Amino acid sequence: MFSPLLYLLAIVRALIVFGAMVVYMLTYALSCLFIPHTKQRALNLRSHFLRYVALPVLNIHVELQGEGYHLPALYVANHRSFSDPLVICRYLQAFVIAKAEVSGYPIINKGAQLTGVIWVDRQNQNSRTTTRDKMIEVIKEGYNVLVYPEGTVGTQKLTLPFRRGTFIEAAAHSIPVVPIAIEYRSPRDLWILEKFIPQYLYQFSKWKTEVKVHFGNALHHEDGKELQELAQSWIDYHLSHMQKDWSYHFGQ
Repeated sequence: MFSPLLYLLAIVRALIVFGAMVVYMLTYALSCLFIPHTKQRALNLRSHFLRYVALPVLNIHVELQGEGYHLPALYVANHRSFSDPLVICRYLQAFVIAKAEVSGYPIINKGAQLTGVIWVDRQNQNSRTTTRDKMIEVIKEGYNVLVYPEGTVGTQKLTLPFRRGTFIEAAAHSIPVVPIAIEYRSPRDLWILEKFIPQYLYQFSKWKTEVKVHFGNALHHEDGKELQELAQSWIDYHLSHMQKDWSYHFGQ
């Protein structure tokens, strides 16, 4: 039976991770007195933090397949947990399209702004349009962009319907789309609680988090609808494959 005392593990982990995040940002700010800030430096900072602090402290074990594309691209992934960006961005340097609500999370928002994020209010048409314009701008500057086209977390066997806007833009600008499938072993890793703090305590009060990540090959198509369907079909297929021995939360 789960004991509330195990929350202590999650609290200690949070203190270490957020404390280290503050140290990383302050150290980076001081370094900028001597070395100019660049987007690439900030992305490198995030990669280092995730590799040597966040994933080890949270004891996240990743089974990785595939690798990223060799040119700037739009990466699209299914969305299971708030820890998805931590896992994926350990292996991918990309600007992440994130919900505007996250900009209100203390410390996390500053770290995200520093190391590459594009905020979007999905309920606001103007915000969605601005976000897609920014996405194209960032990719044309030579950087990757990561988006979760479901628009929210999905806890079903396969993906929720994908929003098509980013695929239409990618097709119109001949931008390659790289699909990513991500799946967790434990049902406690799925974002099922409404608020961030209760979900964090629920997820990281257990000893270990196991996750599979599979990068696909780049997809190219001049039709946005076809591009969306290709990406979603690829992700659904690989989710089913991942779940063969991790079928706990899908009633299998």
